[in-house]
Amino acid sequence: MMKANDTEWDLVVIGGGTAGIVASRTAAGLGARVALVERAAPGGDCLWTGCVPSKALIAAAHHVAVARRAPGFGVSSPVGAVDFPAVMAQVKAAIEAIAPDDSVEAMVAAGVEVITGSARFIAAGALEVDGRRVELRRAIITTGARPAIPPVPGLREAEPLTSDTVWDLQALPDRLVVMGGGSIGCELGQSFARLGSRVTLVEALPRILAREDPDAARLVQDMFDRDGVHVRAGQPVVAVRGGAGHPGELVLDGPSSSSTVEFDRLLVAVGRRPNTAGLQVDVAGVQLDERGFVQIDDHLRTSNPRIWAAGDVTALPPFTHTAGVFGSLAATNAILGLRRTVDLSAVPRVTFTDPEVAAVGLPTWAENGERAPRTLTQEHAHVDRAVVDGRTDGFSRLTVGRGSRIVGATVVGPRAGETLAELTLAVRKNLTTSDLAGTIHPYPTYGDGPWNATIADVRSKVAAPIVQRIAAVLRWLRGLRSK
Repeated sequence: MMKANDTEWDLVVIGGGTAGIVASRTAAGLGARVALVERAAPGGDCLWTGCVPSKALIAAAHHVAVARRAPGFGVSSPVGAVDFPAVMAQVKAAIEAIAPDDSVEAMVAAGVEVITGSARFIAAGALEVDGRRVELRRAIITTGARPAIPPVPGLREAEPLTSDTVWDLQALPDRLVVMGGGSIGCELGQSFARLGSRVTLVEALPRILAREDPDAARLVQDMFDRDGVHVRAGQPVVAVRGGAGHPGELVLDGPSSSSTVEFDRLLVAVGRRPNTAGLQVDVAGVQLDERGFVQIDDHLRTSNPRIWAAGDVTALPPFTHTAGVFGSLAATNAILGLRRTVDLSAVPRVTFTDPEVAAVGLPTWAENGERAPRTLTQEHAHVDRAVVDGRTDGFSRLTVGRGSRIVGATVVGPRAGETLAELTLAVRKNLTTSDLAGTIHPYPTYGDGPWNATIADVRSKVAAPIVQRIAAVLRWLRGLRSK
């Protein structure tokens, strides 16, 4: 590991999460001399507190749920007590198994020199890292984001858990209240309920997963009911009492009167805030928006032409996959002087609840009273793989634009994220329903959902004129017979 010095780098990347790691490796692969500044171990939220631990927890909870459903398949499989410390141990084991891919040693092997410490700008072309000056020709800000704590009276004093700190739990909470009905809140809430917590999920908006197809949110809500997750939607939190290691309660503002929800532990999952505090971006002439995100143009360049930004520190879609893609784009633009632009037309997203909810492109439902687009829906009750799995509680829905082009999709069901990959390509490449229908798919899979939806669409368009012609011929023949 290199120590910071007075060397001027071709590119300095500030932040060692997904965007920073991919940007650094991309630039080093192009022959640039790259320094990655990271105050802790590289890997970012995805490795340490996000994607990896949450999916490991979801996997453990999934096995509990499968065991409970086993009698329905003729298999006697009593579910024993959940060993929560063992669950958390396997979560940490998953992190440790993946961590070497993002380690300092891996970065050095890729040609990136790592500087450990906290960075702040001291000039348009220089950083200070723990008191040492680091010169730069170009830089990319990839400092990510952190969980937001809303200004609710008593909330901070209650010392709530967040998606950063929940992994320190060693005992399963008896009564867990989750603030926030978005992807993170729903994933963690369902997992803890399956592991044995009594979970109440509180959402200020009228329903959970507010940005997703209402039919998708309804199916997740139905599974929550079976898993024991009690949802209080349309009831914003107005105050928190107690907590901080002791039982507490949330005060909710209901449609007609206020109410309370008691908890042993409180988990806040209501969004994230960009990590720009202490970076002194104003010294470098880098502008922030009103929410604190780094402002960028379509090429990921900031108001300082020598500095780019990527990942959750920007207002772009906050996913690991977008952070990686845009980190690479920022690096190639910075090193090669290119002007490649950000393409948001086909950004996939997946909520890893059970059932999974995966979506891409234009919505599959009407918003704000606007006219709904043409959609094709295949209920999974008619998908053979879903039938044999006993998982017919899902659907595949496509939004179809002009020329029968696939412009959006929502898939709900097991491994919906995998099914979405093909549909993301379809949206990205302007494929039509005929393109998808004419492609041989393996059987039986959940991919049959969107495939069969497109087959039905093509058949309806082909069959209609044929039926009309046959009807005309039959009418003509009947006319001949009557003469």
